[in-house]
Amino acid sequence: MIRILPAASARRLLARRRRRLTAAERAVAPIVAAVRARGDAAVREYARRFDGFAGGPLCVDPALCAAARDRLSPALVAALRRAEANIRQYARAQLPRPWMRDYPGGRRLGQIVRPLASVGAYIPAGRYPLLSTLLMTVVPAQVAGVPSIVVACPRPGPEILGLCSLLGVDRVIRAGGAHAMAALAFGTRSIPRVDRIVGPGSAYVAAAKQAVSAHTGVDFIAGPTEIVIIAAQADPACVAADLLAQAEHDPDAAAILLTPSPSLARAVARACERQLRTLPTAAVARRALARNGGIVLVPSLEMALELANDMAPEHLHLYDPALLAGVRSAGSVFLGPFSPEAAGDYATGPNHVLPTAGAARLRGGLSAADFVKVISVQQLEPGALAALAPAITTLARAEGLEAHARAIEVRHV
Repeated sequence: MIRILPAASARRLLARRRRRLTAAERAVAPIVAAVRARGDAAVREYARRFDGFAGGPLCVDPALCAAARDRLSPALVAALRRAEANIRQYARAQLPRPWMRDYPGGRRLGQIVRPLASVGAYIPAGRYPLLSTLLMTVVPAQVAGVPSIVVACPRPGPEILGLCSLLGVDRVIRAGGAHAMAALAFGTRSIPRVDRIVGPGSAYVAAAKQAVSAHTGVDFIAGPTEIVIIAAQADPACVAADLLAQAEHDPDAAAILLTPSPSLARAVARACERQLRTLPTAAVARRALARNGGIVLVPSLEMALELANDMAPEHLHLYDPALLAGVRSAGSVFLGPFSPEAAGDYATGPNHVLPTAGAARLRGGLSAADFVKVISVQQLEPGALAALAPAITTLARAEGLEAHARAIEVRHV
């Protein structure tokens, strides 16, 4: 049964998972180094060891993807297209906009927006074929205008291959884990180097992204998934279902309820146990709840928000929408009893690739803005440069940069 814990235990539930990420960093270092040194040979070696790679090309023939697409059921295609449309709609709203503006005195300033040249989308395939992650990583990149998208997946099944074809992605790599991260970061004979790697994964994938982040861009270090729910009054069955939806992902997943109500805490614990009896993924969910789950009793909703902000969870579900004003750190927020995190995983529109392990203190989830560069533009009229010249030359000489000052004065403004 899920544990009912005192408030002092809340921070420790996520802290243990962060320590495991540190251990994973030590494990992936030799893999990253081997792929950088030996390229495809090392990728194949680790793919055989970890991914069940049976040989053949690392890159999937696009014809195989097209054949898999043709075998997708009409119902699945309709669901994928519905989710794609919502994700694409939301991503368009996230894109930074180019602009130019004339300011007083002859300054013309603005910005242009340009897509990255290439992106690697990592799609985990340990327990489940995460079609939703493929949508969440590829569609925003397409909205941003990225011309080259590489999908890396350790065991791309027919659904993944078919969706790649539906989305027009023709480069799919059979590799996962740290070796896939290194191949995308450094490039090999078969696998092109990319400008940014995006997508979630295990602690080892997160650690490998950290290791290669000096050589290529990464979205963020997204490790095992987590949810914090805050509720004082709610349907216990719904709260239990929300906790289990997170726990079934991975034994390292964290599912936490913060509540000031002892009666709700007991009811949710009982509901979790009832639902686990018929849940096909109960073995995984039970391990996750035992390791990282808990129902934490807090003195008040204000204390619950304080704890949640300190934990900076990947997913934060507020059963009372009025609490939103107090949120400072979360990857994504779900408001009210009819906005379950599972809906956001698939089809509402906002991205489900989100920061974990406290990284939500620094940023939100994956966005179309992660796939573009915002480049500043400036143009000065002679009078504008003349008006600024005294300030520029004084500051330049204060810093000891005489050539900077002379670059202004040589123009005789």
